[in-house]
This record gives sequence, C-alpha cells and structure tokens, in this order.
Amino acid sequence: MYDIQKIRTDFPILSREVYGKPLVYLDNGATTQKPRMVVDAISEEYYSVNANVHRGVHFLSQQATELHEASRETVRKFVNARSTNEIVFTRGTTESINLLASCFGEEFMQRGDEVIISVMEHHSNIVPWQLLAAKKGIAINVVPMNDKGELLQEEYKNLFSERTKIVSLAHVSNVLGTINPVKEMIAFAHKQGVPVLIDGAQSVPHMPVDVQELDTDFFVFSGHKVYGPTGVGVLYGKEEWLDKLPPYQGGGEMIQSVSFEKTTFNELPFKFEAGTPDYIGTTGLAKALDYVSLIGMDKIAAYEHELTLYGMQRLKEVPGMRIFGEAEEKGSVISFLVSDIHHFDMGTLLDRLGIAVRTGHHCAQPLMQRLGIEGTVRASFGLYNTREEIDALVAGIERVCRMF
Repeated sequence: MYDIQKIRTDFPILSREVYGKPLVYLDNGATTQKPRMVVDAISEEYYSVNANVHRGVHFLSQQATELHEASRETVRKFVNARSTNEIVFTRGTTESINLLASCFGEEFMQRGDEVIISVMEHHSNIVPWQLLAAKKGIAINVVPMNDKGELLQEEYKNLFSERTKIVSLAHVSNVLGTINPVKEMIAFAHKQGVPVLIDGAQSVPHMPVDVQELDTDFFVFSGHKVYGPTGVGVLYGKEEWLDKLPPYQGGGEMIQSVSFEKTTFNELPFKFEAGTPDYIGTTGLAKALDYVSLIGMDKIAAYEHELTLYGMQRLKEVPGMRIFGEAEEKGSVISFLVSDIHHFDMGTLLDRLGIAVRTGHHCAQPLMQRLGIEGTVRASFGLYNTREEIDALVAGIERVCRMF
C-alpha cells in the first residue's frame, strides 16, 4: 500500500497556508520538501555530536566521523556502487559536474577533442564544458531531439569521432520530463571506448538507480532534490577513473603529506574532498535516502507515474493548453503554456491561489530556443503530491484563463 496521507504527515510544511489558501507545492524539480526525520537528524547532530571529522582523537570527532562515513556507505548502497571509494561528497550536482569537467579535461582532453552533450541539458551540464572549451579549445557536439522531446539515437551515434573523449547526458530532462535511454547510450559510447557522465539530479528522487547496472562511468545528483538538505551532493565515479584524475581543489583533508618541496595526495575518495566537509549535511542526505528507501523507490516510481498520467490527462482538458515533452518514457514533470498567457503571469496568479509552480527557462535556454519559446510553466511532482492537488492546479489555470 502507498499511504499518501501518512506520507504527507511526515512533511510539516505541506499543512501550511499561502495567502490564506492551502499550499499546493508543485515545484519539486527545483527542490523537494524535507521529512521530519531529516530535519530532526540534522538538529540532533548539531546538538549532540558536532565536531570536525577525520582529524580529531577525541570522542565527539570520532563519533562525527563514524556518522559521516556511515552516510557514505548509505549512498553507496542506494546507487549500488562497488565501493565507498567511488562516492565523493560535493555541494551538489553543479559542483559534481564542474569537478568532473575540470579534472577530466585537465588530464584527458586537448585542443580539438570533443564532448557530446544533448539539446535538453541543464545549464550546469553545458557551461562547465564551455569553460573547458574556452580554456583548452575543445569542441562541444549536441544530440538533437524530435518534437516529442526524445533524443535522436542515430544522430547521437553519428556524433562520435576519434576525437570524442567523453559523453555527458541528463538521465531525465528537468523541463520535458523525458527519461533518456541512458543505458543503451552508455553501451554504445563504451563500444567506441568513450566514458559517460550521467546527470541524475532529476532521476534519483523518482526511480531506482543502479550505477553498476547502467555501467555508467560517472553519475551525479543533489541531496536537496531527493528530500535531503541543500548544499550536499554526490559524484559517483568508477574507481579506475577516479584514480586517474587529478584533484579538483587543494587544502586540508585531500593530502597525505605536505612540504614546500612536494605534496602527495590522499587516497580515494578524500583526494576530491578538500577542506571540512558538510558532515551534518551528509547525515541529512543519508536520512533522506533511508526515508525514500523505507517507502520503496519502485513504489514511488509507480505512484508518480500514475500521478503524471493523471496530470497530463487533466491539463489537456484546458482549452489552449500546450504541453512540451510527450516522450514515451516520461518522468513526473509537465511543462506547459496556455494560449498567449505569459508563463510569468500564469505562475504569479497561481501563486496567489496557493499553488507553487516554476516559471521561466528552467536553466535550459538552449532547449527553449529549440522549442521556439522563452519559457514555460512547470509543474513537477514528488512522492507526497496528490490527484486533488492536480485538480487544484487545473482549477487554478482555468480561473487565470477566465481573467485573461
């Protein structure tokens, strides 16, 4: 059984009102709300176990270190990595991609080498590669899509050349909801001897992810999108790849020894974790992963799939509705425009009805250019949303339409 009412009681914020209206929170693609057990774990660690990790001989430091490293093991199990050496803690998806682009580019890419990305990437999987292009003169090749929002697989295969050094793709589009066939795309890249980075920011909260089953070389995601705290994220990398990469930042923790003549770097994963980590945040992340695991990622995926189908059906009943992204494999994101109502106007007026949606280009301006629009309204669902909230969204849209 999927006990939606029990789940909703775990999230105190869902019971509040906005402008005198019950909150309908449909902006989960930007960030998710936090269950009580995550917030309680963060408070408890600050109040009872707060001490810097790895460096102290005293009891609190050792206890904090144990919690921090237990969190790494929780992440390892959640994505089924082979070893905790393959789990690097970062500040989020954006930092994880920047780390990988910088370190991989420094070690393995020269002027004229190529990276393959797609037309539906978030800016955080575009701009780091552009920075590398400006620095080293690499080329960026882009996989196009069809009008349903599906990547063109033959075009993808045709982009490979002897200069292709890495592929970097979104698992799920944060605008279209498209679930890309990344397992097949990874397999093809590997046949060409090319490693792959998968941006899992929009997949980890909504479906089971097994990095060994995908056979991806790198995988990144953010804690705050999977019901955990902000400011903490993960870079998974196959150990043989992480061993080859140079450090991203220098400082404490990432070293074995330092002299003015020479520095030797720490073992994995600490080589990439300079400075004091967010050891409180990693505890919160682990609790969030425990929370969704207790519910069951398969159950969450099935529930959200039905919710999305219902949302698509109801929204299509609205006259003048245009939905962007109708791939066969679609996650819990619906982006839309209605008639000639500007997305900002729609979002602002829905907000006055207590309905929180996202408006704008969603950090995907190249995708907006492909769609021929400036932006959309985006409703994105989480494990605690309901059909009644979708009904409220549709009623709100219809009310705004009457105003125009």
